[in-house]
Amino acid sequence: MSELKLLKKHKSFGGWVEFYSHPSSSTKTDMGFSFYRPPQAQSGKVPVLIWLSGLTCTEENFIAKAGAQRFASEKGIMVVCPDTSPRGTNIPGEHDSWDFGAGAGFYLNATTELWKNNYRMYDYVANELLELMKTEFPADMSRVGIFGHSMGGHGALTIALKNPGKFRSVSAFSPIVAPTQCPWGIKAFTNYLGEDRTTWNDYDSCELIKKATVKLPTLIDQGTNDEFLDTQLKPGLLLDVCKKFDYPVNFRMQEGFDHSYYFISTFIKDHIDFHDQNLST
Repeated sequence: MSELKLLKKHKSFGGWVEFYSHPSSSTKTDMGFSFYRPPQAQSGKVPVLIWLSGLTCTEENFIAKAGAQRFASEKGIMVVCPDTSPRGTNIPGEHDSWDFGAGAGFYLNATTELWKNNYRMYDYVANELLELMKTEFPADMSRVGIFGHSMGGHGALTIALKNPGKFRSVSAFSPIVAPTQCPWGIKAFTNYLGEDRTTWNDYDSCELIKKATVKLPTLIDQGTNDEFLDTQLKPGLLLDVCKKFDYPVNFRMQEGFDHSYYFISTFIKDHIDFHDQNLST
């Protein structure tokens, strides 16, 4: 019997925004996620989009701010938004900074002693959450896409690249494309994965593209006025790798846009349309 708990629900564009919690075998904590159930799910299984949020976010930021429900309702797509890290582990240092620890799980499996028991967001998203969708919700698991923003863009790209058989499409807003080469990633990876940098490549999109055997449909939007563009995001590194290894990506620089949800909400329809095109066949 499932221990899934419905916490609250809100009617939205003919469907329902629902919030759940459940005990996670991956993180050994209760995990939360939000979920948009489109009206089409009342009569059968529907495609699934997994959204991964960025630093400091919870399972509520995207579903409240991005305006995705209108377009997910039109297309009949389920949208699932997990939290960005375990909560309440009481690990020393978990709440010391905004870009590491709570709210900053980086969608990897930690291996260092302090973090390895709970900070296993890769397993949670790539395996446990998908299995939950399969067993507890009207999800067509043959039609799954993944997308995200910033740290979540990093998560979406790396999880898709490592599991192409599970996903038909991937997209990202302002992703951290090379965490092994930027301050956010170096801080997180040092603490979660240790000093051996060769192990970091397993969670770096640029490194994963070099050995990718399946080329998933990929869309990336990046704002030209993003305050983190040159220091943390460095999209040119990804474009260079894609060109060198003939990996197709639709990369769009969007003039004047920053790193915020104003950017995401402007182009969220494009991303849902993109996934719908790849999930509807």
